[in-house]
Amino acid sequence: MTLAGRTALVTGGRGGIGRAICARLLREGATVYAADLSEGGSLGDEGADSAEFVRFDVTREEDAKSVMALVAQARGRLDILVNAAGIEIEKTIEDTTLEEWNRSFAVNVTGTFLTSKHALPLLRAAARQTGGASIVNFGSYDGFIADPGLAAYCATKGAVHALTRAMACDHGPEGIRVNAVCPGYIDTPMLQSFFGGEGSGGGGKSIDDLQQAVRDVHPLRRYGTPEDIANLVNWLSSDEARYASGQLWVLDGGLSAQVQQMRL
Repeated sequence: MTLAGRTALVTGGRGGIGRAICARLLREGATVYAADLSEGGSLGDEGADSAEFVRFDVTREEDAKSVMALVAQARGRLDILVNAAGIEIEKTIEDTTLEEWNRSFAVNVTGTFLTSKHALPLLRAAARQTGGASIVNFGSYDGFIADPGLAAYCATKGAVHALTRAMACDHGPEGIRVNAVCPGYIDTPMLQSFFGGEGSGGGGKSIDDLQQAVRDVHPLRRYGTPEDIANLVNWLSSDEARYASGQLWVLDGGLSAQVQQMRL
């Protein structure tokens, strides 16, 4: 399963999951652009891999246009787009301000829309040359069921799920596959922030206690790693997934497969 000769762009490419995706696509031979607000990203360090960093605010249409122009000039096409940029606000709707609500949708939904919109000419070029191109959006298991205190986040992920299906229908005839990865609990800075926030339902428990409680509620008795997500993104980006499109791929260690009140 090689991606040699392919070009990929990963938004949120300097975050926890984004970096793992960039690293995996690089190992498979792709040329990778890591698009993010800063080179350090959410992990706070720089130069972690050989992906080419491009500064990109996914909420700005001007940035989307300029980034795609850069890729067009350097590579002429884009084979793989991964819309991994995202934010999470830990509040109920009553406590969420309109500014926070709009910001959540701007990054998680509008960012996916703008990036994909302006990538389409390059994705079409790749599809004409190689027979196909791939978009991987980022939903969440929270787009199907809800954690408490994550109202805006859940709403944005439900929107990404619907958008993914619509994009798959619209652009499948052009040879562009569109899928969404829907992670559960993944060991990232966002998850660690959740453990420390009110939305975790911690009730004064230590972070270690909360982490263990989260592990115990999963059938696999662990939460995921960024590399687990990168493995699925890699497959969806490859020719092995050439018949996979319009799907929401839940990767949550079996968490959403069980009826919680029946668990002993």
